[in-house]
Parts: sequence; structure tokens; C-alpha cells
Amino acid sequence: MYEHNLNPIALNVFGIKVYWYSLAYIFGFLFTFWYSKLLIKKKILKLNVKISDDFISFGIIAVILGGRIGYIIFYNLEFYLNNPINIIKIWQGGMSFHGALIGLIIYMIIFANKTKQNIVELANLLAFCAPIGIFLGRIANFVNAELIGRATNGTWGVIYSFADQPRHPSQIYEAFFEGLLTFLILLVFSKSKLKKKFNAFSIFLIFYSLSRFFIEFYREPDSQLGFIFNNFSMGQLLTLPMLIFGLIFLKNAEKKQN
Repeated sequence: MYEHNLNPIALNVFGIKVYWYSLAYIFGFLFTFWYSKLLIKKKILKLNVKISDDFISFGIIAVILGGRIGYIIFYNLEFYLNNPINIIKIWQGGMSFHGALIGLIIYMIIFANKTKQNIVELANLLAFCAPIGIFLGRIANFVNAELIGRATNGTWGVIYSFADQPRHPSQIYEAFFEGLLTFLILLVFSKSKLKKKFNAFSIFLIFYSLSRFFIEFYREPDSQLGFIFNNFSMGQLLTLPMLIFGLIFLKNAEKKQN
């Protein structure tokens, strides 16, 4: 078993602390800038580089605001109402993927209408780039010893000083399935003939929601919430609309091609 003793602080320069969690976001955004240009160059995305850069630049704000507001509303509203100063401490964690996605979708609709861009292409840009950001974020969750897994007797269990039993490395499960595997699936998809029939955003929604739903069975529910309905967590319930919209989006893409 692995005894967790990782430091959430990556650097401490003259009293200025740089957290792994912050670096995950920084490198995720840098990857998005680079990868989107590559996708445009290879004509996988039908956008121009300037539009892509503008979309991503302001999209960073949408991710941070949406992710933070989503976490506050979905997961810990009472705490933040009583401790409003903690709202700005995003370097300590506390971001909701679903909140970030909602923020991005709202921003994407506004951006597409304002710039007269194809909203499907913007959505596909998000789909191709987001999995690596998710991968890095989940690795940072593991380093921070947060969002820990449920108890396990397996030899791969992780021992935390604050937990009574070894836990599933659920953050690593999520990093692999929601992040790396989804990215590779979309990479193969981008090089196949299927991209003419379906859209990447629908593929992303479906694979992420299914991965998240099943991995949540190995992840400890948030202590302040517990299970929301029977043995289902908040994260699982929030993935259901994603799956439904992904399937609807996929069906519409097929209909248009026919």
C-alpha cells in the first residue's frame, strides 16, 4: 500500500507559495492554447487561430468562476455563506467540474452569438482540450489528499494520516478514465471517418459522464453532503444531465448527416 505524504505546495519562493493545484490549471490552459492551434492547423477544427485564442483567453475566466460558483452551490453552500472570505481561496481546492462546464457553455453561447462563430466547432474545441485539464486537476486532487476514495483492502490502497482505513486512489482512477482515456478516445475519433458523422462534444459528454458515474462508487462522498439519493452522490446525479445532453447532441448530429 502507498502511504500518502505528498506536499500540496510545489514551490515556496520568498514566502510565496505555489500550489500543485494552481499549476494544474496553468498547464491545462497552456496545453489548450497549444493543442487548439494544432487541431486548427490539421483542419480538425474549422476555426481560425485568433478566434480560438480569444475564445480560450476569456474561457479561462468562465472556468474559474463557473467551477468555484458550482462548487459553492452544489457542494458546500452553508460553509461559504458562513465563511465568505474562503470563496477566493481557490488554490486550496474546491472547484466543481460541472460548474465549470456550465460556465463554459454559457460563455460559449455568448461568444458564438457575438462573433458569429459555429457553436459546434467551439464546443468541439472544448471537448478535445478539456480531458488533459481534467487529468491534471485529478492528479492535483491526489497530491492535495482530497476527494479520497472509499475504504479498500486491496494492495493498491492509499494510506492517509487522517483516514481510518486504506482508501481507493479514486483521484487516479478519475485522472485516467475521465482525463487520459477520454483524450485518447477523442484523439482516435479526430483521425477517423466518424468525425463526419458525430461531433466530439457529444463523445466527450458521454464518456466523461459514464466514467464519472461509475468511479464515484469508489470515491468517498463529500462529508458535508453524504449520499444525496439512496447510494448515489452529488457527482453522480450531476452527470446524468450530461449523459442525456450528450446522447441528444449525438442523435441530432446523426439526423443532420442523414
